[in-house]
Amino acid sequence: MSFDSIRQQQINSLFAQQPCWLIIPLATKLGYSVPSTRRFLRESGYYSSFTHNGKWYTLRSIPRFNRDGLWFYESVGFSRVGSLTSTLVHLVERSPEGMTAEQLGEKLLCRCHSVLVQLYRSGKLERHKLGRSHVYLSADSSTQAEQTEALARQNRPPGQLPAEIAVFILAEFIRCPDLSFEQLAKTIERSRGITLEPTQIEALFALHGLKKKTRPATPEPYRP
Repeated sequence: MSFDSIRQQQINSLFAQQPCWLIIPLATKLGYSVPSTRRFLRESGYYSSFTHNGKWYTLRSIPRFNRDGLWFYESVGFSRVGSLTSTLVHLVERSPEGMTAEQLGEKLLCRCHSVLVQLYRSGKLERHKLGRSHVYLSADSSTQAEQTEALARQNRPPGQLPAEIAVFILAEFIRCPDLSFEQLAKTIERSRGITLEPTQIEALFALHGLKKKTRPATPEPYRP
């Protein structure tokens, strides 16, 4: 058996006893310097933790990642995509409506607010204010637009129309104030391709305190 194979068996044996190691205790157990031990890990394939400043190591064959690409051994966390910054970007980009620092902290079991701020300032993430928190979104414009719309739907009261559709309706109403709710719905559908129920438009008017004047019905012409 070659010397490299013996050393690899020794590494595998140590990680079988303990799935995560700090570099100095691991180097001590192997009987090599820290630089040599790092080289052996590179040759074997490893993950460094996204928690504890990346100080913990495990072999690539050990983690059983969950659907978020995360694996924990006690309080030590590892990510399929690597570092904490890469993991935060990955989780935010795959979230349908973005994530807050609190939501990310719950998933990662660590505080990450300061790193999120750095990612935002460097342009790797975007963020929107929501109540007392910020929701972090993808820096990609198309993904960000989808997340923003999903976030708006999530926080929109039941039955409330999106702001852009409400603008179309109110603009049409200003242009033709005598149209009924049914006529407004048909006009919006013809001009914008958006299908609406008259009751939705009526609810919009009620939400904004708008009163629609109804003209008295025009009598049918007399036909003897």
